[in-house]
Amino acid sequence: MKKATTVALVAVLSVVTIVGCSSNKEPAPSKDATPTASSNAKRPPTKFTISYQTTANTGYHTRVDINNDKWIKKLRELTNTDLTLKVIERSKMGVMFASNDIPDVVGNLGTATDSAMSGSVEAGMFLPLDDLLKKNAPNLMKQVPKEAWDAVSYNGKIYGIPNWLSNPSRRATFIRTDLLEKAGMQPPKTIDEFLNVLRKFKEIGVKYPYAGRENLKYADTVLGAYDVLPYKEQFTLVNGQVVPKFTNADGMMKALNVLKTMYDEGLMSKEFATITSTEWLKNIRAGEAGMWSSNLVSLNDFRTNIPNAVKDGKVDVISSPKGPDGKSGYLMYLPVTSAHYINKNVKPETAAEIVKYFDWMTTPEAEMFFTYGIEGDTYTMENGKVKYKEPTNKEEQEEQDHRGTLHSSHESTVNRLKMQTDPNGPYILNAFDNILSKEGLSGIGFAPDLEASAKFPDASFPMSDAAPKIIMDHMIKIIYGKEPISDWPKVIEEWKSKGGNEMIKEATERYNSNKGVLFLGKK
Repeated sequence: MKKATTVALVAVLSVVTIVGCSSNKEPAPSKDATPTASSNAKRPPTKFTISYQTTANTGYHTRVDINNDKWIKKLRELTNTDLTLKVIERSKMGVMFASNDIPDVVGNLGTATDSAMSGSVEAGMFLPLDDLLKKNAPNLMKQVPKEAWDAVSYNGKIYGIPNWLSNPSRRATFIRTDLLEKAGMQPPKTIDEFLNVLRKFKEIGVKYPYAGRENLKYADTVLGAYDVLPYKEQFTLVNGQVVPKFTNADGMMKALNVLKTMYDEGLMSKEFATITSTEWLKNIRAGEAGMWSSNLVSLNDFRTNIPNAVKDGKVDVISSPKGPDGKSGYLMYLPVTSAHYINKNVKPETAAEIVKYFDWMTTPEAEMFFTYGIEGDTYTMENGKVKYKEPTNKEEQEEQDHRGTLHSSHESTVNRLKMQTDPNGPYILNAFDNILSKEGLSGIGFAPDLEASAKFPDASFPMSDAAPKIIMDHMIKIIYGKEPISDWPKVIEEWKSKGGNEMIKEATERYNSNKGVLFLGKK
């Protein structure tokens, strides 16, 4: 779900393009909710600066004066603020911290000890917010889960105001229902049934019964069933040590045996190890794949494109096939998608109003503005229902995304309000609430990353959902039959000898001292 070309925050915050999921219902108005502009207009607007990151020099923010466009003007009106946006290139964030030229609020950052923070929280550059939140943010204090507060805390104090996930399970198993019906099969519930469905798909002529992909990214259904996802957020406690799940030799060998069976029987592409994300998606959209995994919100994409390529093509989400221990699903995400931090030099009275500004973000009024814009401009109300003017070109899409970027501090896994006008909205919400909420793999992660990772690149995890090079190289060789499955314990020892032991030692020490430990998913 996982790389925006415009303001980076859009990828996870856009309330229209959405990347995630939630089991929460739309928040109801609170009797002690933050006052809106109409009720607090007697006080002067709160003046402050707030920054967002960008990874590209293209997009809406480069075409307009964002501090004088209709969205920022309306936001100021709704919140009784005089805020100024500052867009900062991601590559320059470290320079900003080093120069100490920091806006009043720094946005689109991660956890309190994330590497992108450049040690700024530890260095005392931001305000602890516990008292400010208790006094000025009743909505946030009720709605934000403890796991999210923990992720933006340091030494027991809250420093960040998060965008959070109530349901960290966001990836799903997709299946071509029309092919399932043609094959006369039921959705698979176990790995054995999963293999049998794939075999039947091949028998009826499906080109790629399972959509494999390089590094097994978004192609890790089997690894999840055996709870051996080889990712950096998938450490676990075993006999007093915190170790990666791929060190479970028995589980990994069983998973590799299934993957090798799929390769040997042609149930996935023989070239799966070199299929790029672009080619993988093209194959799915062309109706050539029978089953695959992806972020749930991709459903609209698949239901739009596949029927265009295959007459009567149907796509549905099913429960992920379970392994022998009843495990199933995919990587669970951090409880925080991004967070905002308040400069320590902000005056107390201003900091209090800034916290109220973020608390307002959770209200129904805020949801309407960021989801649909301005009544009479981008939407109208007809018979009590919203009639929204959807984007029709790239520029309008980028503008809509920009508006979503401004939506800070809210439940960001799925926009339930937008789902009310989405043709697939009820289906997506049902899948979130009744399928994904019951699966997914919990794990332990660390922020900042383990220091040993920088010392041993071949043994480290290159990104959140990628295995160490040593591990993935051997997995591919085993699936291709170039190495025996029984050699996996030797692979674990090789990884340990090339830096893995140091990573396990550091992970265990940090876990025991609760230093930058992140618990993903359900404890």
